[in-house]
Amino acid sequence: MTEIYIGLGSNIDAERYLANAIETLQDYVGAVELSSTYRSPAVGFAGDDFLNLVLRLHSEAGPVALEEMLHQIERRAGRVRAGLGPGPRILDLDLQLYGSLIDAELRLPHTDVLKYPFVLCPLAEIAPGLVHPITGITVGQSWNEMARQKPRLTKLGRLLAIAADGYRRTVVAREG
Repeated sequence: MTEIYIGLGSNIDAERYLANAIETLQDYVGAVELSSTYRSPAVGFAGDDFLNLVLRLHSEAGPVALEEMLHQIERRAGRVRAGLGPGPRILDLDLQLYGSLIDAELRLPHTDVLKYPFVLCPLAEIAPGLVHPITGITVGQSWNEMARQKPRLTKLGRLLAIAADGYRRTVVAREG
């Protein structure tokens, strides 16, 4: 079984779309571990803030099959990949790390891991000792270095789905 990390983000009805994606992933692969959810400003365009988190899972599925599953979940949520660059996202699911696999064609490890606080921070939260396959540095150390630049992230807590009166509602449980 390979240890896999997936980045999740949304800035359109984010709690609902993220919770649905997590439930669907659990249906496909079983148990997953979630980081806290973080609020971050849109990058590369003017828009609503994003909610982001990282999910860890273990699977025997290959990276190509996992990528297709992630794209399928995005499509079901209504995402259209138009290739128009940054913009609002109903749902963004990215395979960040697939074990220690380095594959440029598959974009593994994903360049976002070391580029954006909204990926590296939640990844370092759930796997601080994980060694990045290219740099040889732990993600915890990489986050400590990036955090010195004072990224604008707000830790919200864990994403939870709550059933009430027969309807599923999603909330972010606040820390503290």
